[in-house]
Amino acid sequence: MTNVIKIRKGLDIRLKGKATEKFVDIGKSGVYAVVPDHYVGLAPKAVVRTGDRVRAGDPLMIDKSCPEIKFVSPVSGEVTGINRGEKRKILSITVKPDEQIEFKQFDVKDSDTLDADSLKALLLDAGMWPYIRQRPYDRMANPSLTPRDIFVTAFDSAPLAPDFNIVVKGEEEELRTGLQALSKLTPGKVHLGVKGGASFSSSGVGQGTFLVELYGPHPVGNVGVMINHVKPVNKGETVWTLNAADVLFIGRLLLTGTVDLSRVVALTGSELSESGYAKAISGCTIGSLVQGKLAANGRLKRIVSGNVLTGVQVSMDDYLGAYHNQITAIPEGDDIHEFVGWAMPGFGKYSVSRTYFTWLSGKNREYKLDARIRGGKRAMIMSNEYDKVFPMDILPEYLLKAIIAFDIEKMENLGIYEVAPEDFALCEFVDTSKIEIQQIVRMGLDLLYKENY
Repeated sequence: MTNVIKIRKGLDIRLKGKATEKFVDIGKSGVYAVVPDHYVGLAPKAVVRTGDRVRAGDPLMIDKSCPEIKFVSPVSGEVTGINRGEKRKILSITVKPDEQIEFKQFDVKDSDTLDADSLKALLLDAGMWPYIRQRPYDRMANPSLTPRDIFVTAFDSAPLAPDFNIVVKGEEEELRTGLQALSKLTPGKVHLGVKGGASFSSSGVGQGTFLVELYGPHPVGNVGVMINHVKPVNKGETVWTLNAADVLFIGRLLLTGTVDLSRVVALTGSELSESGYAKAISGCTIGSLVQGKLAANGRLKRIVSGNVLTGVQVSMDDYLGAYHNQITAIPEGDDIHEFVGWAMPGFGKYSVSRTYFTWLSGKNREYKLDARIRGGKRAMIMSNEYDKVFPMDILPEYLLKAIIAFDIEKMENLGIYEVAPEDFALCEFVDTSKIEIQQIVRMGLDLLYKENY
């Protein structure tokens, strides 16, 4: 039976620059990298040296706190650098790719008959584990725990997000295989969240997977919303979460015995002269994706790996985020100077509170927003503005105050165990106090994790 979730609270931010439904050519990345900062709470330890040769699927580093979790090379080639920062912290491990990728072969002949422990060992050995995250704490799943349920989202409702139908096209079998494998890792259910009206069926995703149809504005596609409405996380419980695009990696491994980390990336944003979709490999340089595609208008541009609400600002020499399948380019805004801009009628400007008359032009109008904060930091004002865009059964303002005060009992009572920073992205967007809410939530989760472990 299909579960249906309909929400009214939320906000669809309609930006210019949505990816056209076509695949575009991209440049060749001269180097690929595994970046420890892409993974929350990782204590990396390199297991290769500069000059070593690796295949796609060979480990580059492990997690010191859980050595069985491996991070593998996305391509074959030569290790060109183990780049370190302050206190010898590993910033990245880079690999210069071969002309033809050589894959490490894993034994998956009897993958259909693998039990949970054997399947878990295979995923750990092949570097698939970092794509499985857990709640509470929103970090890599602990392989020693058994999740109550597993939640997979196949619907991204964020601004300019890629269309999952394009991401998975031609790989339906890989998705089905990956979901069936996940169902062996939990005594509960695997819940797959899809856009309401999408062409998915229970038979199409295999046994053990239960569809959840999602209707409403962003953040309806967030896995946290699905968890909150289907079965919230209580103290002492653990659930695992994945993005459906990452489930394809698991499906490919089980079908071919190789680690293929290629993904469909949406190239979006008003500052791109050519938008669309591209086939890339995780860890590629940002420059290989957007070189020659930035608008030649002389304006300063901000490139974001991910979406504009939860993504990370990157440069051309940085690398595609491990969990990201979207690149967004928007105006920086620092070179724009408006005469008494706050006092102007604001025709063409976006406003959540309908301060400007632009809202009269209809809710489907697209806007060209830049990266300016447009205001200064001030005290948190209890105005209920968070509640208007926060569809979970949680009091966001009270939870944030409990996190700031690090009142553990209040944090637990107010639902800290089932949230992630991304769930508060819209609160941060509409916040008139300009508070970095996602950073506060991340801090609270990390402190609580250290307290409990």
